[in-house]
Amino acid sequence: MSVSVEQSTPRSLTRLTGLLLLLCAASVGAQTVSTDYTVETVTTGLEHPWSLAFLPDNRMLVTERAGRLRLINQDDVLITEPVSGLPEDIYVDAQAGLKDLLLAPDFEDSGELHFSYACGTAEANTTCLARATLEGRQLHNVEVIFRADPLREGSVHYGGRLARLPDDTLLLTLGDGFSYRNEAQNRQNHIGKIVRLNPDGSVPADNPFVDDPDTRDEIFTLGHRNPQGILYDADTDRIIAHEHGPRGGDELNIIRAGENYGWPLITTGVDYTGARITPFTELPGLTTPILTWTPALAPSGITRYDGFLFPDWRGDYFIGGLAGQSVRRVRLHNGDATEEEVLFADRGDRFRDVRTGPDGALYLLTDRASGSVLRVVPDR
Repeated sequence: MSVSVEQSTPRSLTRLTGLLLLLCAASVGAQTVSTDYTVETVTTGLEHPWSLAFLPDNRMLVTERAGRLRLINQDDVLITEPVSGLPEDIYVDAQAGLKDLLLAPDFEDSGELHFSYACGTAEANTTCLARATLEGRQLHNVEVIFRADPLREGSVHYGGRLARLPDDTLLLTLGDGFSYRNEAQNRQNHIGKIVRLNPDGSVPADNPFVDDPDTRDEIFTLGHRNPQGILYDADTDRIIAHEHGPRGGDELNIIRAGENYGWPLITTGVDYTGARITPFTELPGLTTPILTWTPALAPSGITRYDGFLFPDWRGDYFIGGLAGQSVRRVRLHNGDATEEEVLFADRGDRFRDVRTGPDGALYLLTDRASGSVLRVVPDR
């Protein structure tokens, strides 16, 4: 299926000078950081863009949920022809499709990258992880290194976000498939888990459950619903992830090896019918979130801002919101969320991914049938 490419105007600027909306969660102070910024449109014409990566030569790679990998050149022009060589079994429907993208630390020399996607058919599908090498506009040596087990029906709640740890191991988030939520507590499968893998898909010898015969070796944490954002923060040596709750109860968590994050035994949300899923918001042995969102934010994508263009933002986390149609700036202190600010809510966009660019700008992906890459820079 072809996609019309709409060239961006010469970096037409949309100046946002209105008052920023604030949202207070329980025990979280709301504060506006005095930062003047401009939002530029880098490019448009992307079909539900999902993930953004910056190449060493100043090009960008963007995944489209529709099952395409796209290149944006150094002049911010979207190349019409997608990158070739993706697997043929990408399953595209509803939330299913091509998902996250992660470049190898030595990408400039090796061209190696990892990507996640929904694989299979409507009756039997799951989340897959593959690695490949990028040469020009083509993927080579494509190898599927992990398939979440078991296969399931439906087209929602895949997780699919990737993060790299300092030892070069990978974290991959996996959703509960919506209709399989009780399986998030089943240690014999990958549903509702975060798994940790070596770059070739093998199991690290120091995974938390490798000596537990009742738990799959790949599992790093369990009890997740649909985590769509994860990162490793080198400055604090901690892993941060967020996940979708049901009707409310979206969570921001500090991820620690071997811990159980409780879904569906504990939650602050309710079912879509309004029915109570569980009477408990905490239980012994289960880890509670550091921040929750009700009504639902539907968080997707996360970055820790470490750029130089916005000194007041340094060290803060930026989280995209789909249902919340905003980006949340969250400040942590000693592992507690102490500030939250709502940004870009006046645009009416669903924000799928948030990244800190090598140029110090903040980059956003909008989740639309004709989605955009946006660049946030200081006001001129």
